[in-house]
Amino acid sequence: MRAVVQRVRSASVTVEDDVVGEIGTGFLVLLGVATGDGDEDGTWMARKIAGLRVFPDEAGRMNLDLAAAAGEVLLVSQFTLQADCRRGNRPSFIAAAAPEIAAPAVDRVATLLRDRHGLRVETGRFGASMAVRLLNDGPVTIVLDSTVDGHDS
Repeated sequence: MRAVVQRVRSASVTVEDDVVGEIGTGFLVLLGVATGDGDEDGTWMARKIAGLRVFPDEAGRMNLDLAAAAGEVLLVSQFTLQADCRRGNRPSFIAAAAPEIAAPAVDRVATLLRDRHGLRVETGRFGASMAVRLLNDGPVTIVLDSTVDGHDS
């Protein structure tokens, strides 16, 4: 499971002229599920997203997590994060999980962020063509990968 986490002042996702998800301060998370990702990848990812201490404290240092910063999450499924560009110029998406696996995995991460970590979470619409708007804050952008970063930290 791979995520691009961007600290934002605001973010929204629109499908066919309808805003389907919108947040203020928090994280825009683009999440790609790979073939072979399981429940422990989702658990690890939700814990890492919730625990990232990249919001400024009183001294201006990146020291606060989402809850401490009263932040929200806009979680958007993005299979293209699993692109393999090692050969040629046309990406291969063979590593991306099939929709029937990826959709529940993304939903599970959203549920964990809400239920286990107490965060307000908005989502995009799985499989739809989405327009994502954001006002990046910092900018601060973090890449998380459950298979590279591991499940033990």
